[in-house]
Amino acid sequence: MLLFMNAKIQLLINALDYEGRGVARHQGKTVFVDNALPQETVLAKIVQSKRSFDIATTEAILKPSSCRVKAACIHYQQCGGCTLQHIESSAQVAMKQRVFAEQLQRIGKIAPAIWLPALYGSAWHYRHRTRLTAKYLHDGRLLLGFLGKRSHQVVEIKHCQVLTQALSDSIVVIQDILQKLSGSLKKSIEAIELYHAQNVLALNIVSQKKLPENLFQQLFTRLKNETHQWQFWQQQGKQLPICVISSTHHLAYRLPEWQLNIPFMPSDFTQVNHALNEAMVHRAMRLLAPQKNERIADLFCGLGNFSLPIARLGANVVGIEGLASLTQRAQDNARKNGLTNTVFHTADLFEIDATQLEQWGIFDKMLLDPPRAGALALVRALHKPFLPKKIVYVSCNPATFARDAAILVEKGYVFQAAGVMNLFAQTAHIEAIGLFEWAE
Repeated sequence: MLLFMNAKIQLLINALDYEGRGVARHQGKTVFVDNALPQETVLAKIVQSKRSFDIATTEAILKPSSCRVKAACIHYQQCGGCTLQHIESSAQVAMKQRVFAEQLQRIGKIAPAIWLPALYGSAWHYRHRTRLTAKYLHDGRLLLGFLGKRSHQVVEIKHCQVLTQALSDSIVVIQDILQKLSGSLKKSIEAIELYHAQNVLALNIVSQKKLPENLFQQLFTRLKNETHQWQFWQQQGKQLPICVISSTHHLAYRLPEWQLNIPFMPSDFTQVNHALNEAMVHRAMRLLAPQKNERIADLFCGLGNFSLPIARLGANVVGIEGLASLTQRAQDNARKNGLTNTVFHTADLFEIDATQLEQWGIFDKMLLDPPRAGALALVRALHKPFLPKKIVYVSCNPATFARDAAILVEKGYVFQAAGVMNLFAQTAHIEAIGLFEWAE
């Protein structure tokens, strides 16, 4: 039976889905409810009704969960950036572990032999980069903000509780300057990107046309302070960013456990949570246990976030990535850190087959860190005698991880360990890691 739009119903929430929505049953249908927690009784309004499920919003909480807290951000109800601020921080981590386990069981019909303790750090002001969308209103006013919850509307952001304090404090200043110069900019700005690196902050303005020099000079004057150096970039459309005002320090993040300094540019992929990235790399190295003279593949290697620590531990690393510009940058990063035991290749890992895999030769171990689409082609291509004895799989999508993990188990790997890593506190995003060992 289909419910009428905007119909209000009382629901008992019994689970949380991978988007952080409460899950309930009503008249034989699943109902996904925003801002609702397991074991809560809520009054919900149906906003979308399908044949097999409904989507609802919470109108009133009749019986709250002990895990419920007041959201810290004034933009929380509108902004689509965070979805879990109404859940106590440690409970968020426990719920993510539960969702991960459910995905493994439902999709892959598997479970690890050992559950690793969850990795988590600061729940606030952890995020070292972000992108704010620009929107010009009919009266000429410029908004900077994030997209709203399940909408394309831009929610104006003055401060952000998950950005580092320095980046959060800069938003109002940047918007004020861009607004004052909006006439000369002629509505050309599409977005701004903010970066908090090791010793410098950076602003990249994405626009349709080249921006006037006085804009960057005003930004430099207003934002400079004794605590942080700033540098400024501009990016026209899909072109590479160009540095307009530099600083004495380069954009880079550190992995101090391995004495590594990894430079990057705006538009490069880097983990937003630097502290948890260090913890994640530490865990990956513990699970992979690189040994001197081993031959180890780092697939989807990016700038070398895992490749360089593996090399520092003495193994011979072959890093593979889909973009030639990234593999070149990874090799440059290895050289800058004094590493000579690395080789990087460019290949489309989403189209990899058994023949190309054989061309790379036999690896002792392998680390996978794919994007959300996972590593389906790669795990399918693995075959004897090219099966590494150990695989560490870092995932940002439990569903594709579960799919790929099931294939590895079918091929004869033992699913030894897995756990979540809370790199994105206050959001439903789940980062996970798994260890697979060859059984024969």
